[in-house]
Amino acid sequence: MKKTISILLSVLLLLAFAACANNAQEAEPTASNTVTDDPQGTEPTATEITVTDMIGREVTVTPGAYTRVVCIGAGALRMYSYIGDVKLLCGVEDIDNTTLSERPKMFDGVARPYVLAYGDVFETLPSCGVGGPNAQTAEAEKILACNPDIVISEYEDVEKEDALEQQLGVPVITLKSGANGVFDENFFGSMRLLGTIFANAEKAETLIGFIQAERAEIERRTADVTDAEKPTVYICGLGNWGTTNHLMTAQDYLPFAIANVNNAVSGLEGKGILPIEEELFVAIGSDTDIMIVDAAAVKNIKPLYAEDPTMLDTCKAWQNGEAYLELAYNAYYTNYEIALLNTWFIAKTAYPDRFADVDMNEKINAVTTAFFGKALADQINAMPASCGGYQKIDTASFFG
Repeated sequence: MKKTISILLSVLLLLAFAACANNAQEAEPTASNTVTDDPQGTEPTATEITVTDMIGREVTVTPGAYTRVVCIGAGALRMYSYIGDVKLLCGVEDIDNTTLSERPKMFDGVARPYVLAYGDVFETLPSCGVGGPNAQTAEAEKILACNPDIVISEYEDVEKEDALEQQLGVPVITLKSGANGVFDENFFGSMRLLGTIFANAEKAETLIGFIQAERAEIERRTADVTDAEKPTVYICGLGNWGTTNHLMTAQDYLPFAIANVNNAVSGLEGKGILPIEEELFVAIGSDTDIMIVDAAAVKNIKPLYAEDPTMLDTCKAWQNGEAYLELAYNAYYTNYEIALLNTWFIAKTAYPDRFADVDMNEKINAVTTAFFGKALADQINAMPASCGGYQKIDTASFFG
């Protein structure tokens, strides 16, 4: 009898344990796209929120829930790569897949650090469009073929972005950097937006903080420079839709303001990167102490120089051997990390004593590590258009 009772008690205990396990399993939360009532005190794994993208569109997103990402338009993939996980990409524009034979190749020789850092991932992905500066419309069919659950875009047109979102049936988030590039509040806003959407807010704030600290350090070192000490600097070769030479410059070049130097150019009618007349180049030449040549212009200046070796002789800096090469910072839109590095180089060139402790290759590695988690100086300097990296130009041989 005792044995029978013992067996019955054992069976009842087993049934009780099974019931508890079943109830516990039913109580586990499941992924949800909306906030739900939660009487058990558990938390939903995903919650919809509404964000405002960088061109003012309100878009509903689910932070941290996306596993298939496509980036379209000039600069979108680059900015995503600063904050997002490239392993989530399910498609890439042809311009960023260097294994393709048929694709835009105008930037192949120029260092694009995001491609150097993650090109091995990009080359495994299907096409979400051709990309490149001549592609001004998103290719919806190719994007759909990649089956994304979110699209990060740099096509800054509200109507077109709304239409694309309707066509794709997934959120389309538009980024923007602004006229001041890596130092612009719009760029910071894009980083924070990506941080929110991909649950990487801390990473976004860390990067923003790094950029702000780098700028502050340059400004600190040059803050007490007197007007008499400031050199007059001419920047040339800035890329504008792929067109550039020794006459392409900018009167509102922010790195000059941060480095606390005088810009040789002023009084132009427009803002941003503009060509100047040869006559103006000659007129400012006698006052130009330093000439900075963006590496993007080397391929265009060389044939001009071969045709007329005297074309730069009116520039005092050129005559005095005070011409320097900075890395190309526009290649399928702005290389933001290189724009930051160029600011360091300009300051170091203008005030060598104040920046004697700064080694530019070490600085490249520090900056690319902050942006990508990788030291890329060797790869950047090895690109054909980098011409070996930051340097003083030997005017007798460099363009020869």
